Amino acid sequence: MQVQGKKPYNEINITPLVDLTFVLLIIFILLTTAAVQGIKVDLPSASASQVLDQPKSRVIAVANDGTVSIDAVPVSMAELEQELRASIASTPDLPVILRGDRAVQYDQIMQVLDLCSKVGVGSLGMASTRPPGAGT
Repeated sequence: MQVQGKKPYNEINITPLVDLTFVLLIIFILLTTAAVQGIKVDLPSASASQVLDQPKSRVIAVANDGTVSIDAVPVSMAELEQELRASIASTPDLPVILRGDRAVQYDQIMQVLDLCSKVGVGSLGMASTRPPGAGT
């Protein structure tokens, strides 16, 4: 027996689900932006790229305008050499990751590679992104 004017409730209230979705999206955005190290460069693609997850590494980035930075701090080539020498002196097997923008001049990358070789960097990795559709 139903009271007149009252219908059975046949809708689902999705407001709490939308709120939860927005909260999760905000948390995801904050965590991914906090995990990025260094300055933003447009990395070239390589199908055989490897993940370097070592927390004690130095990151050298070469931006598309040719500016060089180490761990997001812009430096000259002389300052870069001093930083690398100090780091290698304290940790001889310190891994160094080179992040070069795809639009940067090849000469600038070669100067940084030559400097790393001169300083005695034993473990040098070059960062890249996987092309879309590449297998795992």
